[in-house]
Amino acid sequence: MTAVSDTPAPVPDPALSDALAVDLDAADFRSEPLRRLWGEEADDALARGLREPILRAVAGDEGVLATLGRLFVLGMPQPVSAVAAALPTAGVDGLVALGIARSEGESIRPTALIRPQSFVDADGIGEWWIASDLDEVALDGALPADHVLGVGGASRTLAEIVMPIQVDRALDLGTGCGIQALLVARHAASVVATDISTRALAYAELNARLNGARNIEFRLGSMFEPVAGETFDLIVSNPPFVITPRAEGVPEYEYRDGGLIGDALVEQFVRTVPSFLTPGGAAQLLGNWESHAHAPGLERLASWVPAEIDLWAIQREELTPLAYAELWIRDGGTTPRDPAFRSLLTAWLDDFTARGVEAVGFGYVLLRLPDAVGSASEDRTPLRRIERMPQPVSNVGSALRDGLAAHDLLADGLPATLFTASDVTEARHLMPGDDDPSVIELRQGGGFGRTMGVDTALAAFVGACDGELTVMQIVSALADLFEVPLVDLWADLEPRIRRLVLDGLLHA
Repeated sequence: MTAVSDTPAPVPDPALSDALAVDLDAADFRSEPLRRLWGEEADDALARGLREPILRAVAGDEGVLATLGRLFVLGMPQPVSAVAAALPTAGVDGLVALGIARSEGESIRPTALIRPQSFVDADGIGEWWIASDLDEVALDGALPADHVLGVGGASRTLAEIVMPIQVDRALDLGTGCGIQALLVARHAASVVATDISTRALAYAELNARLNGARNIEFRLGSMFEPVAGETFDLIVSNPPFVITPRAEGVPEYEYRDGGLIGDALVEQFVRTVPSFLTPGGAAQLLGNWESHAHAPGLERLASWVPAEIDLWAIQREELTPLAYAELWIRDGGTTPRDPAFRSLLTAWLDDFTARGVEAVGFGYVLLRLPDAVGSASEDRTPLRRIERMPQPVSNVGSALRDGLAAHDLLADGLPATLFTASDVTEARHLMPGDDDPSVIELRQGGGFGRTMGVDTALAAFVGACDGELTVMQIVSALADLFEVPLVDLWADLEPRIRRLVLDGLLHA
């Protein structure tokens, strides 16, 4: 077991947190000013674990922004006088009292990072200050087991896929540093944020205070224990889904390891979450799932979901056991040059071999409880979308929301009138010398970026969906044009039109 942090958790005192926020705001401690200060190349290098370019760019600069950049972005000690000048409201004593720095003679040493994090949602562009534990660059070594991660790749992914919907009550299960709770709090009357780590909850509460979020309640506990008997309109979770061998000497990082074998934690979440949703409520999470010799991962995932629950599962990537093991060993700060790397790799591969794991998938899971239960829902067809989607995507949260709405719309049949989505384009491919295209593709510019092959009749139908004619008027005109019976053309087009509506290329 990796050692725990040798620094205490933050103490999110309300008055001191507010004072620090005042100072950070006054210093314009935000992404773009910092990026201008030390340059784009140096800023990008930090994302790769290199801080030397930033240090060279601000060498000799004792200004407020440079001081705070070295202190909170890089996690480096700074002179007491410089920190006091940069934070006149919170002061040096306030930093120490908040538990995010300690005094060392004439220097102040940070015990936490605070980094600006920009975001875009349905309300526009914004930015938060996100405090977290010192990373492997600042620590110059492997992470402690109780490390509280800042905004990593998984956090950004979940933030991008959360549906932008207004709700009354929301739950962020496994909140970590609190980034998802902050996001959801912008569209929820109240949010409950839970975590098994007291250290994580301290950071999450500090971040809520720093960013003025007052509608978040923090609770300690594992999985759904802190909210037993309660229901929510929206549940989001970036759970500790990383598949970790239960072997001696393998670090058990709280931020990514749920302590179960294989993908059992994701299974437990998926099986349990419907009972915590209000009618019509949705749950969204990230996860890993194992593919075994005769059981593909997505099929195993679908088998965990009750038949009456809507399921939309999207696999974004799939790794071999070797690639997966290397990814997460490196994530903990251990590289192939470290003596421990070989033993960790062996433990991971042995664990996968013991269960017959052939691959590990990663992606998004969306679950929704029906609005109606009992006899009122007997004729309802649940959504079951199981997809592999490696292509670039954008505005995923909105695309998921619209996909659910399209499924509900189609339950009553095709609308009388349809419109082509504004981001849809058509591409035609012709062999040299041919007048007729051999391939016609409809391409979706946003959302899931789908490319769909269509024939001449369906392409003509989509091209005519501008609101001037009804669906049946268009199909009738095409039947006359192609000299085919209307009933035959409708039988051919209707299921494909429904698919275009479900995929967002057509809408009512």
